[in-house]
Amino acid sequence: MENPRGRAGTVLGDYRLDLLLEDRTQTLTWLAEQVSIGRPVVLVELKQQALELREVFLADVRARASINLPVVGSVYEAVSTEDQCFVVMERLPGSTLADRTAAREGLQPVVMANVLGRLSEAMLQLEAEGIQTLPLELGAIYLDTHGILRLANIACAGPREPERSAADIATLGRQLQLLLADGLPGASRMNTLLAWMRGEGLEQPLSWAEVRDYTVQIEQQLTDSQPDPDAQMGPAKKKNRGGSSAFWGGLVLAATAVTLFFAMKNSREAPAETLPGPVSISAGTHPTPDGGEETLASFEISGHEVTIREYRDFLDELRRMSPKLKTTYDDPGQPVAKSDHLPADWEAMLAAAKNKTLWQGHLMSLECPVVNIDWWDAVAFCQQRGGRLPTQEEWFAALRTGLDNPLKLVPAVWSPVQEIPVTDRTPAGLYGMAGSVAEWTQDEVINPANPLGAKSHVIVGASYLRIGGGALAREWTTERTLRRPDLGFRMILPGE
Repeated sequence: MENPRGRAGTVLGDYRLDLLLEDRTQTLTWLAEQVSIGRPVVLVELKQQALELREVFLADVRARASINLPVVGSVYEAVSTEDQCFVVMERLPGSTLADRTAAREGLQPVVMANVLGRLSEAMLQLEAEGIQTLPLELGAIYLDTHGILRLANIACAGPREPERSAADIATLGRQLQLLLADGLPGASRMNTLLAWMRGEGLEQPLSWAEVRDYTVQIEQQLTDSQPDPDAQMGPAKKKNRGGSSAFWGGLVLAATAVTLFFAMKNSREAPAETLPGPVSISAGTHPTPDGGEETLASFEISGHEVTIREYRDFLDELRRMSPKLKTTYDDPGQPVAKSDHLPADWEAMLAAAKNKTLWQGHLMSLECPVVNIDWWDAVAFCQQRGGRLPTQEEWFAALRTGLDNPLKLVPAVWSPVQEIPVTDRTPAGLYGMAGSVAEWTQDEVINPANPLGAKSHVIVGASYLRIGGGALAREWTTERTLRRPDLGFRMILPGE
């Protein structure tokens, strides 16, 4: 049998075969050059003895050609004749993360967060479009000397496997651990994220959306504290790894990363941190969430959602009150059977927040928004502080102050309120309006989608669990006892 390496330097159509990269059972992968225009390419050729499989081969080619993401390598051309079948693809610049791992050249935490963020965006798009891919590997992630990231095209024919994303995230969590430069700012946060990607300490696997959100937060934290991080990417050689397809083993995508906060336990409670200040909204005519306008008096609204620390202090005051006074702050309509204002799973949530450990798979802090709060709990807290919940009109007026398009806000993950990234902060200074946690509002209103229905309470804003709709998300509920791990509140502050 002819040694395929002996074909180096020969021409196949318009392509000169320069270097054999991989010799697999059915395919040969070459570094080549398109002679007519002098363009470097990667050429994957179906072997002569495997030409009867050309339809399977071309089905994978069509899946690759359907992708329209700038970060993913392009398919230039496919040729299929009686005696040959091959595809020509973009040769990606730079070196792969697999090569960098082999050379023991680590990535700084801020660089890894950036890489994972861009990867997760690409993987989310592929996932949303239902595109099946080969298993994700570091050998498909390319970085050039300027830090520009590209992904090899590893799409393949067939429906997307339900567990594909979870498997890829876990694989990256293992492989990137070897690439993380330790001992630098952000390393502990990245190590925690990678552990979560591997499934450690979690009841359910991370999603690509969560990986993306975590990395956005980590990168924001690190770039705020390190204005000029050294993000130089050293070159290395290309290296391909085998995949699950008979034709495309070697071209493997990679993925994203995350944000966390601080993975250290502390037996003593950390002092309260400076939180975002309140925001004043002027009197006048403001847009409503349903496209109209409403005249509102001036008001002041909390710049952040109520935190675990703040809610803990409220419960401590209730404990110090005599039995006769414990209901002082309760709404008059509160059910008689409701005897306290403890959030669901409060003791475990509070302990994790004090010690900065995991609760329900999330690294906690006393400055995280309190959740598992029902409407009655939120009202009582506001009453104790001399404030109240916002109406949906007030909440929306505050959102729109200085903001022409609320959909520009990117939903943040659940994190300490002061660490919510700038992508989920309004120009007026409100944090977490598009994400973090969803929020209770004050009044019962008609759902415009059901104008003949009964009035019900509105939950506004998306959350880390339900990002759809962002800052414009709304839910209607008649269950004021509803408690969820992504539901909290902020308040209208007392007037002068």
